[in-house]
Amino acid sequence: MTEIATALPYARPVEWPDVDLVDTDVHITPRSIESLFPYLPARWRDYVRESGIESLESDLYPPGSPLSAIPGSRPAAGPPGSDPDLLRTQLLDPWHTRIAITHCIYGVDGIHNPDWAVAMARAVNDWQHAEWLAGEPRLRGSVVVASQDPERAAAEIDRIGDRPEFVQVLMPVRARAPLGSRSYWPIYEAAQRHGLAIGVYAGGAGGNPITPVGAPSYYLEEYVLVAQVFQAQLVSLVSEGVLVRFPDLRIVLVEGGFTWLPPLMWRFDKNWKGLRREVPWVDRLPSEIIRDSVRLTAQPLDEPDEPERLLEVIDRLGSDRMLMFSTDYPHRQFDDPARSAPIGLAGEAMTRFLGRNALDTYRLGE
Repeated sequence: MTEIATALPYARPVEWPDVDLVDTDVHITPRSIESLFPYLPARWRDYVRESGIESLESDLYPPGSPLSAIPGSRPAAGPPGSDPDLLRTQLLDPWHTRIAITHCIYGVDGIHNPDWAVAMARAVNDWQHAEWLAGEPRLRGSVVVASQDPERAAAEIDRIGDRPEFVQVLMPVRARAPLGSRSYWPIYEAAQRHGLAIGVYAGGAGGNPITPVGAPSYYLEEYVLVAQVFQAQLVSLVSEGVLVRFPDLRIVLVEGGFTWLPPLMWRFDKNWKGLRREVPWVDRLPSEIIRDSVRLTAQPLDEPDEPERLLEVIDRLGSDRMLMFSTDYPHRQFDDPARSAPIGLAGEAMTRFLGRNALDTYRLGE
């Protein structure tokens, strides 16, 4: 790989149109678990100290993976994505970013003690609001919830869901159960009530393997099969009727790619026609429901050698409103910033991709 820091500047390409740029996948994380102590009750601070817990950081990328961080993104103290000033100077300023949607993926979903999980979710939300969102008007955050306790997760959404700095609720794609399950519906109801999207992110520590036949042996398998988990969750959300029951809810699939979606929609439509009596609440073609309610971040961009082939895939999505620009900062998904957008995308489709779709999805206005 060519070093970004010494070859091509990590910055918005000059040839892109002068339109609003919304980055829909930016990772932030605490410098350490002690960073959350000011936002935790004394009981749980003592619990963490006495248990010897050093971190709950949860990430799809192993720390040594070449994809884990772009050069220069690791601060002097803390992991990549833990320094607001570095985020400004390395991402927001050089990319001329109007708004960046942040995700704090900190392993709350992997906590088996439900009381501690709820306390940690609350602490993460108060931490990110105080130390990231309140001081930087270009940032919008994602509500972290203990999805293993949906009723209290909904209560957490009600607690902070009306703060304008928050625009979505995070749910791991590797969940304890299919995301369409009715046990999760209180979360969706609360998100819709507050006008928040549901961000389904790559990762999760709920205990289920990434494949339907068991845990893989290698990280390569783990990384390749992420798309399969997104497909399963999307089929669940549609089949269980979530997107009909909550028609104003937007589902954002974060960091799962999108080239798999056209053939999935075709297969879904075909089989729904023969089995629709089983799911009478799915009142129209699944592909129509998906186009209305589902959005996808673009990184990692599975681009073939011939760029025009990717444009064909995008055309088969059947909508120019589904894809949203993302860098996946601080992860290293591209060496050439120009390749962070599909080569050849132009005109209104490019404008929508770079920012308009995200502004609409997150109800950010003009």
